[in-house]
Amino acid sequence: MADGTTERVQVLIIGSGPAGYTAAIYASRANLKPVLYQGIQPGGQLTITTEVENYPGYADGVQGPEMMVDFEKQAKRMGADIRYGLATKIDLMQQPYKVWIDDEKLIEAYSVVIATGASAKWLGLESEQRLNGYGVSACAVCDGFFFRGKEVAIVGAGDTAAEEALYLSKLVTKVHMFIRKDFMRASKVMQDRVFNTANIEVYWNTDTEEIIGDNKVTAVRIKNNKTGEIKEIPVGGFFVAIGHQPNSDIFKGWLDMDEAGYIKTEPGTSRTNVEGVFAAGDVQDKIYRQAVTAAGSGCMAALDAERYLGAKGIH
Repeated sequence: MADGTTERVQVLIIGSGPAGYTAAIYASRANLKPVLYQGIQPGGQLTITTEVENYPGYADGVQGPEMMVDFEKQAKRMGADIRYGLATKIDLMQQPYKVWIDDEKLIEAYSVVIATGASAKWLGLESEQRLNGYGVSACAVCDGFFFRGKEVAIVGAGDTAAEEALYLSKLVTKVHMFIRKDFMRASKVMQDRVFNTANIEVYWNTDTEEIIGDNKVTAVRIKNNKTGEIKEIPVGGFFVAIGHQPNSDIFKGWLDMDEAGYIKTEPGTSRTNVEGVFAAGDVQDKIYRQAVTAAGSGCMAALDAERYLGAKGIH
C-alpha cells in the first residue's frame, strides 16, 4: 500500500463477464492474488440474457444471471479479490501501470487483464428495453433456438445481420428482415445467400416503430420511410443486429485497436502491444462473441500474465 487511496497488485482484472471471472480463477490458482473490478455491469452481457443452453456443463440450461453468480462464487472460492467499481482512467506509460477506479482510488498493477466486453447497439425504443430477454435479443446464435417453429424479425444490414438471419432461417418458419435503406452493407456473397433463402423476406426502407407485447413479443410495427405505409407483423421474436460497441474507450491512445475499437491481440495469445497488458473476451473478439470463447480467452490471459510476471521475476 502506498497510501489510503493507492494499492499495488500483481494482476488487475478489469471486467466481470466470463472472460474476467475465468482469468480471476486461473490467476488465483497461480497464487497471483488477482484483484477484479466488476465494472458498470457486474456479470457482463449475460446478466441481460435469460436462458443459456449452449454453455457446456449445464445439462438443463441456466439463467444468464445465475451462471454469472456461479462464476463469481468460484472465483471467490479460489481467492480472487472481487470488488465493485469502474475503471475510469489509465496510464500505461511505465510499470507498475496506473488504473484509477471511480476517479478516486489508484491501483498500481504489474499486469492488467482487460475483460471489459462489448455492448450491443440498440435501436433506442422503450419497448425494446422492456422486452429485452422476453423475445427481444441481440444475439441470434445465443437465443434463436428458443424461437423454433415461430416467425421472427431481425433489424440490420451488415454481414452480422445477414449471418444471423441465415442462422435463424434454419430454425424458424419465417424471418422478416428490416433494412432502413434501399441497399445492404453486407458483402455480396452474404447478400446473395439472404436473397436465395426462401423463408427470409427483406423489407427495404423500413424503420421499426414499436415492438408489441406485454410480457413477451407478439408483433412488430414497421413504417416504410419512403411511402409512410405502416404495417403490423405478428412475430414471436425480435433480433437487433446493428452491431456491437467494444467497451474500450479508456484504452484509446494506449492500445492498438481496429477501426471499430476492438483491442488487437497477437494471434494465438491475449497479448496487446503494451507488455504486461492482456485483453480477453468480447473487447477483443468481434467474430465469435460467445460465453465459452470469452471464458477460454480469459484463461489464456491469466496464463499469459502468469508467464509474463514469472519471466520478470515479479512475485
